[in-house]
Amino acid sequence: MDYRLNVTYITFDGHVKVHKYRYLYFVIMFTVYMLIISSNVTIVCIIMIHKNLHEPMFIFIAALLINSVLFSTAIYPKLLIDFLSEKQIISYPACLLQWFSYYWFVGSDFFLLSIMAYDRYVSICNPLKYTTIMQKTTVNIFLISAWILPACLFSVTVLISAKREICTFHLKGILCNSTVLTLHCVRSRTLNIYGLLNFVTFIIIPVLFILFTYVRILVVSYRCRGVRRRAAQTCLPHLLVLINFSCLSAYDILLARLEPDFQTW
Repeated sequence: MDYRLNVTYITFDGHVKVHKYRYLYFVIMFTVYMLIISSNVTIVCIIMIHKNLHEPMFIFIAALLINSVLFSTAIYPKLLIDFLSEKQIISYPACLLQWFSYYWFVGSDFFLLSIMAYDRYVSICNPLKYTTIMQKTTVNIFLISAWILPACLFSVTVLISAKREICTFHLKGILCNSTVLTLHCVRSRTLNIYGLLNFVTFIIIPVLFILFTYVRILVVSYRCRGVRRRAAQTCLPHLLVLINFSCLSAYDILLARLEPDFQTW
């Protein structure tokens, strides 16, 4: 901590094991980052250019890809800088900002996946009402809500954490996520309770809703052979994305819970 400037710096301890091969990791991570940006931006541009793709399903896919770019940009640039730096440090305000961005875009991903599931549910289970329900105004409301709600909910957690006193300046890991709470001198019951509510809102409710819609789609598909192929073509990619993203999110949360004296969220 720099008392003269009253700025607190946090040191990442997770780079110790990768320091020997940091240039190799830099090349790998930079390549991955460029692939994420280029591929996602290309697909979004294709959707924007072709008017026949200006349908709710493709608009939601574009939103999911944009969110992926934002999430990657919140993580990769700082990570790449740290690979080339002798000291891997970050100011506490910047750490809080990265923490906020990390879970903001994670929450938005789950909300967008829920919206995509609802879109497929209406398309397959209520095809005659699809154009009436999924109007342009409805789509815009869904998209705005998918980004605004997670930001509002998690900003409260970050604001409360910003006012908490910290007693340690070493963070296990290579980025600022839930482990930021291990820096606090005293555990906060308010943060724990509110964090649980965030976990339920961000992950549990969206996943349950998505599972519900897929059960309904499977029931309809089983009754009508004509929609089985359509359901498989439109829902299988979405389901694979959900499983992959849910596993990554669960890994992050479980990994954080294994840290001693740690409270999730």
